[in-house]
Amino acid sequence: MSSTAESSHDGHLTGYGTPGYRNYVLLLLMVVYTLNFIDRTLIAVVAQPIIESFQLTDSQWGLLYGPPFAIFYAVMGLPIALWADRSNRVKIIAVCIVLWSIMTALCGIAAGFATLLFFRIGVAVGEAGCTPPANSIIGDYFIARKRATALGIYSMGVTLGGVLANLFGGPIAQMQGADFGAWINSLGIGWMFGALDWAAVEGWRIAFMVVGLPGILIAFIVLWTIKEPPRGYSDPPDITPLPKAHWAEAFNELKTKPTFWWMAIGASMVAFVGYGLVSFQAPFLQREHGLDVRDAAINFGAPLSLLAAVGTFLGGYITEKLTPRSQTAVAWVPAIGLLLAVPAYIAAFFLEDLKAIFVLWGIAAVCHYAYLGAQYNIGQGVVSNRSRATAIAVLLILVSLIGNGIGPYFVGFMSDFFMNRQLGINDLTGQLTPALCQARDSGLGEAQQAICSVANSEGLKQAMSVTVCWFILAAGCFLMSARTLKRDFHAKLETL
Repeated sequence: MSSTAESSHDGHLTGYGTPGYRNYVLLLLMVVYTLNFIDRTLIAVVAQPIIESFQLTDSQWGLLYGPPFAIFYAVMGLPIALWADRSNRVKIIAVCIVLWSIMTALCGIAAGFATLLFFRIGVAVGEAGCTPPANSIIGDYFIARKRATALGIYSMGVTLGGVLANLFGGPIAQMQGADFGAWINSLGIGWMFGALDWAAVEGWRIAFMVVGLPGILIAFIVLWTIKEPPRGYSDPPDITPLPKAHWAEAFNELKTKPTFWWMAIGASMVAFVGYGLVSFQAPFLQREHGLDVRDAAINFGAPLSLLAAVGTFLGGYITEKLTPRSQTAVAWVPAIGLLLAVPAYIAAFFLEDLKAIFVLWGIAAVCHYAYLGAQYNIGQGVVSNRSRATAIAVLLILVSLIGNGIGPYFVGFMSDFFMNRQLGINDLTGQLTPALCQARDSGLGEAQQAICSVANSEGLKQAMSVTVCWFILAAGCFLMSARTLKRDFHAKLETL
């Protein structure tokens, strides 16, 4: 930091800027993070219409939803974070918002599997540049004792994004193109779209456009109204910063910590199940229970996202209360939650009453997401201060690649597998396949279409049930992590 008037500031006592401006910056960054998760989650909300439009099998949908996004999000996260450590973070965030917003909107004009896959990768690259610079900016705006609260408010974007993606995406996707075109004309801006035949435009395409494009305005608001703070502004002036640990040094520290690796494998398995379920949640409700896109999103998608947030809070709260009595609670509380979630999820998948389904699915979601805080507590607690960032980076890469990268494809693959089995039982001709059932010009008769419909629903139901059983192994990993927790932790466990 230069030796100007700014170098003799009392930022470690006040933070950067006025209290009102700091709170404005924090809320705007939370809006950015919310937008990040709206655009990321929307594709799951409109999954079934896309599957039908492009005549995809569940394996193809799982491939589209998971691996490309996960790989590029994980790979691009580190270089963008390094870029943010050396450049103007506000400008980086603004550029990334524009990129992912445009790519989200372009998903609405995708001509098929390949183009939607390409635009989805573009969304991943843009969204990878959101959290690292935003966390860094918050650290410079807020003093040390207020950063945890500030980061907690910022992180609310995850839940809010999931809720809003369902509340907006579902109803918009349910609209008819002609109705939307009439609304556009009533606003006096129909001329902007020329002779576009709105009747031929599908609702899910409109949803991507409507949800994606406003992000460009948010990007300019960020660029014009957030000031780039001096790095380290809110740190005490007499603090002696520790040199960052080299990657090799950090890995040498991690490799002697079995607690970390058992937890990381467990957390990756939980993400594997979680991403798999989310990617097929809407299609399951529409196939098995006949809900439309809107009802599936509003009656299940949005409230289940809120219950997941409740589960995250309760997991941390229960752990905090139990830790004085059991120092390994941070590891075994998530394990119990995961084991309880298995029967609740499976029962919800096989029931027919929608109210009972919601209750059991909600209980499962609360138990499921009780693990989330534990992965960060253990991840940063078993290494020295100098290696914490590296430990969390390793954890998130594993969670992204295994969870989002493999989970959706696994559910899709298993759905096609079980659908094939079901077709083999009910199709006396032996000619039906998942691909043939999805094809519009297959020329199937009514009886064959009925067989396809039942097999399609039954296959997905069985696939989701099998996937949930991975929670049992994940719980075992968290329990294994508890065995070495006391030995590996740097901080006193009573203070967690």
